[in-house]
Amino acid sequence: MAQICMKVWVHGSVQGVGFRYSTQSQAKTLGLQGYARNLHDGSVEVLACGEQDQVDALIAWLKAGGPSSARVDKVLVEPHQPADAPRGFSTR
Repeated sequence: MAQICMKVWVHGSVQGVGFRYSTQSQAKTLGLQGYARNLHDGSVEVLACGEQDQVDALIAWLKAGGPSSARVDKVLVEPHQPADAPRGFSTR
């Protein structure tokens, strides 16, 4: 199957609650590459690259609220083609 990349912006109470690290753990379990990073507006940006089914599974997990310590109000998703393919899944 072809590899895809999606960029996701998660809004709500998602900073300071372990959201990035939980997202990293979930992404690694799914075999995805990319990152999760805090943005200045209080949201978290996630880049997820991998097989369609695994990327969809991470997005579904994010839309379902992510870790129990977080409160997700809105999730925006768009396709993304990074200049360089990410290696591993990091938090920034």
